[in-house]
Amino acid sequence: MGLIWSLIVGGVIGAIAGAITKKGSSMGIIANIIAGLVGSALGQAILGSWGPSLAGMAIVPSIIGAIILVAVVSFFLGKR
Repeated sequence: MGLIWSLIVGGVIGAIAGAITKKGSSMGIIANIIAGLVGSALGQAILGSWGPSLAGMAIVPSIIGAIILVAVVSFFLGKR
């Protein structure tokens, strides 16, 4: 159950990051989950794990990390 919960929370974090950066409509469910999970790891590595957490992910640093990840990836993929 822990893995499923992590995937759900990662997907929600990725969807929030996509909505904030206005890139969410072009991302699918799998991309949202990946952006949420990788962004969570990135955000917690940079900012630490403060604030409320769900499924082992600190929500605020995770969302900030996912926003950074989505913005950087869309910047490089948008140049093609």
